[in-house]
Amino acid sequence: MAVALILLLVAIGSVLFHLYSPWWWTPIATNWSYIDHTINITFWITGFVFVAVIAFMAYCVFRFHHKEGRQADYNPENKRLEWWLSVGTGIGVAAMLAPGLIVWHQFVTVPADATEIEVMGQQWQWSFRLPGKDGRLGTSDVRNISPENPLGLNREDPHGQDDVVIENGDLHLPIGKPVKVLLRSVDVLHDFYVPEFRAKMDMVPGMVTYFWIRPIRTGTFDVLCAELCGAAHYQMRAKVIVDEESDYHAWLEQQKTFAELSGRSAVVRATYKSGGK
Repeated sequence: MAVALILLLVAIGSVLFHLYSPWWWTPIATNWSYIDHTINITFWITGFVFVAVIAFMAYCVFRFHHKEGRQADYNPENKRLEWWLSVGTGIGVAAMLAPGLIVWHQFVTVPADATEIEVMGQQWQWSFRLPGKDGRLGTSDVRNISPENPLGLNREDPHGQDDVVIENGDLHLPIGKPVKVLLRSVDVLHDFYVPEFRAKMDMVPGMVTYFWIRPIRTGTFDVLCAELCGAAHYQMRAKVIVDEESDYHAWLEQQKTFAELSGRSAVVRATYKSGGK
């Protein structure tokens, strides 16, 4: 009896802890409430199965506990029970997979009017690139990366000259506008993760991965790396600031373009060489 009660208390305590736990998701800041709904469905299904299994164990411990003279009945097969378990398990797995597949389709289907931005991860900092007045990002290649060109932009591509480059700084986004986030890594695996955005994706060297979001509230949000990337992994932080559109454009006007940064680097190099002579 005591063991059965302990099992029931474990099940009830686990459910209450889940419902009243102070550790829960941060308030969402993008359109991806669908991800929260999918996780909640998974919690309810797995929670129901967990409570049902524990309750069945408690019943068996109490109902079939040892008694003098009682002998167990050996029944190696029960086709009816096997059918019920197979069908029930299949329905449960399908109920968890189906919402995830629907949300995944939405996750990878980028709206046609989304603005592309780029996030570059490297040990142990974040850099960002936004399109300039032409609305297009220029091409890039890791072979072009240098101290003067940290994101590896193609200097011959006219679309890249007005790109806004932010090295080891903070990213600003306008509220209500869809954004396709292109993800690149210079060295090892990284993962661009803003908890309030819900969306995240691994950054793999040699590949360009992506996700898209639509910010729905203004604020300042922490950027974390969700993939262990070396000794200073915990220090790989930045900020994403979601602004009203007017504030966003005011901030954008103050940022340097790739052409401006390249010109300044050329002046510094020339000054250094002439001073050295």
